[in-house]
Amino acid sequence: MTSGQTWVDVTVTRSPPLPPFTDQLSGAATSPLVSATGLVLLAAALAVLAVQGVLRAVVGVLMVLGGLALAWTGVDVLTGGSRPDLSDITTVSVVDATLDTRVHATWPVLAVLAGLVAVAVGAFVVLRGRRWSGTGRRYERTPGPAAGATARGTGPARPMTAEDRHQAAWKALDRGEDPTA
Repeated sequence: MTSGQTWVDVTVTRSPPLPPFTDQLSGAATSPLVSATGLVLLAAALAVLAVQGVLRAVVGVLMVLGGLALAWTGVDVLTGGSRPDLSDITTVSVVDATLDTRVHATWPVLAVLAGLVAVAVGAFVVLRGRRWSGTGRRYERTPGPAAGATARGTGPARPMTAEDRHQAAWKALDRGEDPTA
């Protein structure tokens, strides 16, 4: 979200009779790492849900690194360390031109905060994530009793309904069996 917002206003003052030229640079133009780390952190957040054990800790480390990169890009823009890519702005050769940049602090600060949150979440995943249950086992189908038998010995089986017979026929077809035989 922050990568598409205006981070820097650029004004190129040229010698008369040329008028000054102004442009607004987005976070992606100012620091391309913002978009890249945003995608990495999104993928890592989804991967935390999908993996277990040591792999989850590895994803947590990636979240920490991505968060540090995102926070660094915001701090770099705020401190004036990064020079925005002005190749599109200064395509015309101008002899007496001065360049003035004004940083909008809101979006770089938000990137720093998001980076710090990602670092904290990644560290939490590294420290605690190995013990969390994963989606794989929770949603796997456990081998149950055959149709018509009692489920885990808890009372009599319910009679097969028309829907049960219909599903059993389709399952037989899936196994390559003839359900009419």
